Amino acid sequence: MERALEEVGKTRRYAEKLQRSDKMVYMVIETQTADVLHLKRSPGIRSWSLLVGIASIGLAAAYYSSDSVIWKMFYVTGCLFVALQNMEEWEEAVFDKSKGKIELKTFSLYARILTLWRKGHEKVLLDLRHLRDICVQEEKVRYLGKGYVLVLRMATGFSHPLTQNATLGHRSDVEALAALLKRFLKLGASQLQPAQEDEDDFGDEDEEDFEQLGMEGDDESSDSRDESELTPH
Repeated sequence: MERALEEVGKTRRYAEKLQRSDKMVYMVIETQTADVLHLKRSPGIRSWSLLVGIASIGLAAAYYSSDSVIWKMFYVTGCLFVALQNMEEWEEAVFDKSKGKIELKTFSLYARILTLWRKGHEKVLLDLRHLRDICVQEEKVRYLGKGYVLVLRMATGFSHPLTQNATLGHRSDVEALAALLKRFLKLGASQLQPAQEDEDDFGDEDEEDFEQLGMEGDDESSDSRDESELTPH
């Protein structure tokens, strides 16, 4: 009971942060209905700070350098590409209970520019009926310490992260989102139904096998009885 109340409190705090449009929130709710939950995530302050900082280094090197214009352009372009490479992606997650699908979208500005706008959009479709659990996983973020990301655990045996980038905020924010998703998807009730259906299927198959074996035994006994009657003594 205490744990349930604690999860409800975390969800309320998470909803308050969403209403204040706090930039440190793991993901922002775009739309929410009875059947659809649409989540979005944009590059945070860290990504924009790196972009501005690294680009400023290139501009400063070009401004104070006595090299030719080609080298100055190389300084600026090189620093800009390094900044874009370390920038987080724009990500979306759509949970549609009516269609039974989970759609994960990723947009990378670096890949978009590098491939001349040919690539950069990635889409992953998952079967919502195979979702068994949503948990928080800790990951190491290079140069910055620990981060947290939500992981979708499927019945097929593999796991898929909800986002490609971990958040450097508090673990409680990610746990609150996990609790919100579990309540929206009703995972506690949906986990028992597939298992019960599988047991029923296995039970029906066993009964059919036993019945088939019994029929074969009856046929063999009747054949042997007929042969014994036809054999002269």
